[in-house]
Amino acid sequence: MNRRRRRAGLAATLLLGIVVVALTAPEARAQALEGRVTRITLDNGMRFLLMRRGVAPVFSATLRFRVGGVDDPGGETGLAHLFEHMAFKGTSIIGTRDAIKEAAILDDMDRAMQTLYAEEDRGERADPEKVAAARKAIDALRRRQQEVVVKDELSQILTSNGAVGLNASTGQDLTSYVVSLPANRLELWCLIESARLRDPVLREFYSERDVVMEERRFRIDTQPAGKLYEQLLLTAFQAHPYRVSTAGWMSDLARLTRQDGIDFHRKYYLPNNAVGALVGDIDPAAAERLLKKYFGGIPAGPAATGPVTVEPEQTGERRIAVEFDAEPSVLIAFHKPVWPHRDDPVFQVIDSLLTSGRTGRLFRRLVMETQVASDVNSFEAPGDRYPNLFVIDAEPRAPHTAAEVEAGVERELARLRDEAVPETEMQKIRNQMEASFLYPLRSNAGLASQLSYYEITTGDWHDLLRYYEAIKATTPAQVRDVAQRAFLPSRRTVATLQRPAPAAPPAVSSPTPAGAGAAGPSLTPGEGL
Repeated sequence: MNRRRRRAGLAATLLLGIVVVALTAPEARAQALEGRVTRITLDNGMRFLLMRRGVAPVFSATLRFRVGGVDDPGGETGLAHLFEHMAFKGTSIIGTRDAIKEAAILDDMDRAMQTLYAEEDRGERADPEKVAAARKAIDALRRRQQEVVVKDELSQILTSNGAVGLNASTGQDLTSYVVSLPANRLELWCLIESARLRDPVLREFYSERDVVMEERRFRIDTQPAGKLYEQLLLTAFQAHPYRVSTAGWMSDLARLTRQDGIDFHRKYYLPNNAVGALVGDIDPAAAERLLKKYFGGIPAGPAATGPVTVEPEQTGERRIAVEFDAEPSVLIAFHKPVWPHRDDPVFQVIDSLLTSGRTGRLFRRLVMETQVASDVNSFEAPGDRYPNLFVIDAEPRAPHTAAEVEAGVERELARLRDEAVPETEMQKIRNQMEASFLYPLRSNAGLASQLSYYEITTGDWHDLLRYYEAIKATTPAQVRDVAQRAFLPSRRTVATLQRPAPAAPPAVSSPTPAGAGAAGPSLTPGEGL
């Protein structure tokens, strides 16, 4: 979640302040970090952040693209996530035994799928024999393709050379590819990543699309928490693309084509829309030569533009009830701005005040004292590129209800609006945040992740430092001011999960007395036959 990502980002600041030099002044710390991080910008606009950390002969790499679910074209939701899967399928060299033969099969597959779609789109008038024939042709093409595909060759090349942590993820804002390798495999990483950026082959597109559809079923359609969260977004956002889950809609997924994937790659997978970070036992000068050699020749494209739709201001409370055969739950969300808005770091402090550990205000009041809830949490969602939500997540403890939990949450929010947080509590929160921020950033991978995150999201990795300083400078007066403006009923969206009401038993007709009804149906006044 965003909260964990932000805290990890701050951990990078703290860890670097300790590892580099024991400095207290923000300017001195920034200068020390500046001296350790090298930014390289290639002629095509691709940016890399390099930091030498020679603790062990390994390095971690994060490659991020500024594209996520929020950028999915209309009618093609889920495409950003699906393309992340396709990026592991290889190139015209990696992943195939015969590129020319495979290309012909892929084209035939596209035509067969279009034939199937066209017939299925006729609905009840669809010819069953034509549908069956198209599916039979598709199955035959899949078998032919399997004869030329080298399954998972790209991943196998990396893992056979010592890769660990090979993974990828797609969120609303970004798509990220991560791996850690031995230090002497830096050139291999450059070769692999530049190849799949320059020359991806979307083989097995339709079978992988089915995998993504199954992920949606598993994570959302059959999961109470997934269903509730999806409905929260759909209710809180009425115009902005943040309203649609990264998983996409099933009907959109079912009609995605390989050409859709190719067009998506051409628009968003550009060197000038990417940031890479390399942290570990690397020589920045040698790394720069390799990065220019492998990535420098990839042509830039038109700057990718984000959604133009702006979410209108919410003018009244919104509520949604989700029926699911599971234990009840409640999500309470408030609209908020994102960094670099001055309120954003204040929400991070509020987050910790409310739910950081067993001493968080909400946990202490709802779980330990009144015991109306079994758990309570808070986070920011669904992304950080555009104004988002501050969300409180709570589970009522039987026999208590979601309404009781909601009332308890409101009482604590009212405390924030009405009373200044004692300075001793603020200092405790600062100490807790510093301790929790350090843990995730012990690894090269964590540091690479945060440097690249801030660079691609805000345009400058130095925001990692600025954000930390903003949190440290947050005052009780700022907390109260933000609470008074943000935690209002008119800005609130509430989503509750509840069990379906039991079905009413069928009505039983009473016996009709003898002779009754002989006069025919009764009529109300003025009613005719």
